[in-house]
Amino acid sequence: MYRIFLFFFAVFFMGCNETVKTKVVNDSQPNILFILVDDLGKEWISAYGAEDIVTPNIDKLAKSGMRFNNVYSMPQCTPSRVTLLTGQYPFRHGWVNHWDVPRWGGGAHFDETVNPSLVQEMRRAGYKTCITGKWQIDDFRVEPDALTKAGFDEFCMWTGYEAGVAASAERYWNPYIFTKEGSKTYANAFGPDIFRDFIIRFMKENKEEPMFIYYPMALTHTPLVNTPDESASDNLGKHKAMVRYTDKIVGELVEALKQNQLLDNTMVVFTTDNGSTKSITGGYNGRKIAGAKASTVEAGICEPFIVSWPAKVKANQVSDALIDFTDMLPTFIDIAGAASPNKWTQHNASQIIDGKSFKNVLLDSTDSVREWILGMGGGNNARLTENGVENQYNFRDRVLRNKKYKLYIGSDRQPEKFFDLIVDPYEEHNIIDSLNTKARTTNFERLKKVFESFPLKDNDPKYQANPDQEWDVEITAESERWKI
Repeated sequence: MYRIFLFFFAVFFMGCNETVKTKVVNDSQPNILFILVDDLGKEWISAYGAEDIVTPNIDKLAKSGMRFNNVYSMPQCTPSRVTLLTGQYPFRHGWVNHWDVPRWGGGAHFDETVNPSLVQEMRRAGYKTCITGKWQIDDFRVEPDALTKAGFDEFCMWTGYEAGVAASAERYWNPYIFTKEGSKTYANAFGPDIFRDFIIRFMKENKEEPMFIYYPMALTHTPLVNTPDESASDNLGKHKAMVRYTDKIVGELVEALKQNQLLDNTMVVFTTDNGSTKSITGGYNGRKIAGAKASTVEAGICEPFIVSWPAKVKANQVSDALIDFTDMLPTFIDIAGAASPNKWTQHNASQIIDGKSFKNVLLDSTDSVREWILGMGGGNNARLTENGVENQYNFRDRVLRNKKYKLYIGSDRQPEKFFDLIVDPYEEHNIIDSLNTKARTTNFERLKKVFESFPLKDNDPKYQANPDQEWDVEITAESERWKI
């Protein structure tokens, strides 16, 4: 009996120790909820000065942590999404143009075997990973295991608009959604509700382990639709309803974190992939701002960016630190406790990581860890050849900025425009021919020197091509299809 008692005591003690150990790991590895809204500029977030709408839940999130003023995405979907996954600029990973894989195919896809993959690293660091919403950079008919290969344990995704499948156009009402069980239409459902509920279930089921949740929303991308909460008769009214529904979902996710006792040790990041659709104009700090999606003006690439982490990030902070989308990979794996690499070695290929971790900006309110940020890419300046997707231009136009000045570089590698964003935040006065002060000249030369350090030729997208499919669409530089 004594031996039996000792055996059960030892089992119980080891079980307690294992529980304590798990708790310590969870405390040292915060959950990360990364919310990426589709097509929404600062002019539609009231915390940033939007005048035609109120976003109380996003505003509350901003007050609970740090709101950033100088964060660059890329100007359109594909370049932004591949950049944040790889930690590389488009000229390096090759997706300098928009490319809608399910619609256009051509063997193109996000190939985790030849590119850095943020999510794989999060999983290697011990995180349970999930994604829901919009992916766009794989065709799930061709690669049903694409998301698993990219590093996700669980997924619930709009398929993207699959060529030849009319039902797949729907991401909102009667959405066409891909899970481990396959793709199907969810009749009479609203897609964003399905995505929200999936995240909340994932939180509940995995709350004993650190979680990385990537939520690339379907909202607020066109088509403009009515939501379960509101009906409108015009596009502006529908857009506002979609923004308000986005805000509502943010509040519901934060409340779910709270209900599951996860809020304090969860880093919630809220941002957008590019500016608003060009057909929508909003009041912003006393001005009317037209949507600037696909443009490298500030309204197209300088995005709302909010980080809330109650256990670590002080509330009510506003930061002018310079950040861009290459910084997501090194920051998230730094937060996860893994080393932030300057190079990435995978499949015997060494690759440069362009991003910098801004962990210290969050935890210590330090200034920028970088001197400049970059935005580039968008449109369909690419073509499909026997070699796959190739960029039309050897050197794609781009912009670089520091905290005060912004330089535009054309596809001929020549400086085109130069702005002082402090005195001219809406870029109305090009001063490239007025470098008449030492400060202007010095900053111009510094930014010019940065772009001169870039490769002379942008890479084409890097992937081992998937087999040709009967639904592949011929895309040329002159095609208008990408605008749909």
